[in-house]
Amino acid sequence: MIDKELLKQVREIEIRTKGLVNQVFSGEYHSVFKGKGMEFSEVREYQFGDDIRNIDWNVTARFGHPFIKVFEEERELTVILMIDLSGSLSFGTKQKTKQKVAAEISAILSFSALKNNDKVGLILFTDKIEKFVPPRKGRKHVLRIVREILSFKPEGNKTNLQNAMEYLNHTIKKRSIVFFLSDFIDTGYEKILSVVSKKHDFIALSIEDKRERELVNVGLVKFLDAETGKEFLIDTSSKSFLDYYKKRKIEDSNKRKYLFRLNKIDNISIISGEDYIKPLVQFFKIREKRW
Repeated sequence: MIDKELLKQVREIEIRTKGLVNQVFSGEYHSVFKGKGMEFSEVREYQFGDDIRNIDWNVTARFGHPFIKVFEEERELTVILMIDLSGSLSFGTKQKTKQKVAAEISAILSFSALKNNDKVGLILFTDKIEKFVPPRKGRKHVLRIVREILSFKPEGNKTNLQNAMEYLNHTIKKRSIVFFLSDFIDTGYEKILSVVSKKHDFIALSIEDKRERELVNVGLVKFLDAETGKEFLIDTSSKSFLDYYKKRKIEDSNKRKYLFRLNKIDNISIISGEDYIKPLVQFFKIREKRW
């Protein structure tokens, strides 16, 4: 049985994200993610300005005046949402955890795909593959995806990005649009990232919390590593430690961004608790200019 609170959360996300899709994202999504090609639709009489390369000479000969072939974009695409559910995604300091943010963004992307008649699939992972939902269409399917992201209880706590990307590479044979939502707190996935980014249209959504980027002085604080279960006592009043921590986080972020640039991967940086609409819209506008 699905509890009422979960259904309420899913419904709230549906209402909020469908509004955003209708007002903001639907047109951008269609413009940015092109179909596989053009397919023949019909013939009609030639009009001034039509491309003469599309003249259908057989029909033209039959009727004695020019007709042209009309093509439509072969629209159907497959979208794969890959969601990191490791322990670090349960962190959040401003009402929403990184996992809740991932669910809301996934809903926006899923409803955008649904509005454009594309299929959506889901891969949930930690240091293992937790769940695979094959790509399908339909509102019920999209709501199931949102529900799974919000409520799924993973067996693992740790992160293994390499394993997740290898699973994607072996399971999804057809070229797809892959939205990879994670905080990317892991190493050793560089080689497989290069492989999957060539096979698929791979978009990395880096989800962080503001307090992960920069600690504040609140004295002695006990921290729990959600992935290992280890506890640490940290003196946040130490300026040297705060400076060191900030420097390390900047270095890690720069390394990750360099890796994405090297593999020509679009990267959307999301801060949980802050507006994620602006970076999403910016991503779509930048992508649209490249076409």
